[in-house]
Amino acid sequence: MSAAVAIGNLSSSRKKSCWLGTPEIYFRKTIDNSRLVKVEDPTRGREMRQFVLALCCLFVLVMTFAWQHYAAIEYGYKIQSLKRQRDELTEMNRALRLEEATLRDPERIDGLARKLGLQSPQAGQVIRMDNAPVDGGAPVMASISAISVIPSR
Repeated sequence: MSAAVAIGNLSSSRKKSCWLGTPEIYFRKTIDNSRLVKVEDPTRGREMRQFVLALCCLFVLVMTFAWQHYAAIEYGYKIQSLKRQRDELTEMNRALRLEEATLRDPERIDGLARKLGLQSPQAGQVIRMDNAPVDGGAPVMASISAISVIPSR
């Protein structure tokens, strides 16, 4: 009867699941590593130093490239700003030259002088400053010169 039960158990277990293999047994074993001393591998240390050095060089190269790239962009913005400022100053200079030309118009000055009651200068009233010294930075001494005054009518 035990053989039949064993055969019945075998056939019923085959129907339920497939073969799982031999059972594994685990034993706990404590390992004392307190007396171990780590031995430095000089080859591994040299490789790690070379690797770190290579990474540092790569980092410096990438940062240099990024710095140059952003500096070039910033200089481009500065150049555009300065060009715009130059164009504005050129336009302002042109407007001021035009205004100066209209203000220096002899007919305009003559008209304003006549409105203020001024008269044309008489002979001897005009002193030319053409003989002024060439060196504008040198001190100039005051001098007395005779001026003939013609009484007004």
